[in-house]
Amino acid sequence: MAVFGGIRCVKYIMFIFNFFFWLAGTGVLAIGLWLRFDPKTRGLFEGAESPHVFFTGVYILIIAGSFMMVVGFLGCCGAIQESPFMLGLFFFFLLIIFAIEVAAGIWGFSNQSKVVDDITQFYLETYQNYQNTSQDTLRETLRLIQTGLDCCGPTGSPVDFAKDTCPPRDGLDSLITKSCPDAIDEVFDSKLHIIGGVGIAIGVIMVFGMIFSMLLCCAIRKSREIV
Repeated sequence: MAVFGGIRCVKYIMFIFNFFFWLAGTGVLAIGLWLRFDPKTRGLFEGAESPHVFFTGVYILIIAGSFMMVVGFLGCCGAIQESPFMLGLFFFFLLIIFAIEVAAGIWGFSNQSKVVDDITQFYLETYQNYQNTSQDTLRETLRLIQTGLDCCGPTGSPVDFAKDTCPPRDGLDSLITKSCPDAIDEVFDSKLHIIGGVGIAIGVIMVFGMIFSMLLCCAIRKSREIV
């Protein structure tokens, strides 16, 4: 009886864990699809000068979200049906995601300056291209970046071109504006520890998911031996 009670307890924990994991994957996929097909950012994917960092990041979100949904589904089905095969697949895929996350974290921390330089270069090229062509797509891209970062132009000067893409300011605030290259660098410096903390928390959750999947799998096999 104790074995069956333990199975039931671990099964409920696994189901809840995988349900929220599936929801998280759905959210990641939705964000990726929104960035890919939203009218304000869709133009970034058209043409030969698509930004490599943004382009790659969006597709990574789409693939990662889809993969997380599949893994969460396998975990839910494995817990409900008490299937060692599905639980084994869940453990294997979760281990792969964990390894990728660790590798991505190490790469991100070791290449932080390169990432900042790439994003800054993309912004400066977008600004220069808009200055030369005045395309609507580039204007929307600049407005999106500058509103999100609360910055204006490469220098933050009131005489910068394309002031219509900057966040609206009143009075003296319009004369005190942060430049976008400085804002990009500040975001990565100030938010890096938060990103790292979130990554560590997700990694810990994945480790517990792998532990519970193995506990449930072992409990199922032990119960079948008793029967």
